[in-house]
Amino acid sequence: MKTRFNIQKLEPKAYEAMFGLESYLATSGLDKTILELIKIRASQINGCAFCINMHTKDALKNGETNQRIFLLNAWKETNLYNEQEQVALAMTEEITLVSHKGLTDETFELAKSVFSENDIAKIIFAISTINAWNRIAISSRTSI
Repeated sequence: MKTRFNIQKLEPKAYEAMFGLESYLATSGLDKTILELIKIRASQINGCAFCINMHTKDALKNGETNQRIFLLNAWKETNLYNEQEQVALAMTEEITLVSHKGLTDETFELAKSVFSENDIAKIIFAISTINAWNRIAISSRTSI
């Protein structure tokens, strides 16, 4: 697949603003494992090869296991993910697939039982940010 154009060069200020969100999230105190799981799972749903490639590498560098990455798209069928990770993954799927039903009351209540409201807000920003990156990479055909 051929890259359509270099969106970063065309709109550097917009790209910089997106990196501002990334920088904030990286230093926000949100668990790094949860953050990478969010990025990988949303990218799987959206079919963004560039982002899946990048974030699986980042997750491995952060100590994630191959097995958990391999089974991420079937996380509901395993016991490899703790309760916080499961809730974050449920949020990721519901927010990424917002046109289906969005973040349900049930999942939001689960989130409140394992995260602070500030962490829930950070997770929503993390999910929204990776979804934006996925759309940018797919639309511009950013290649691996």
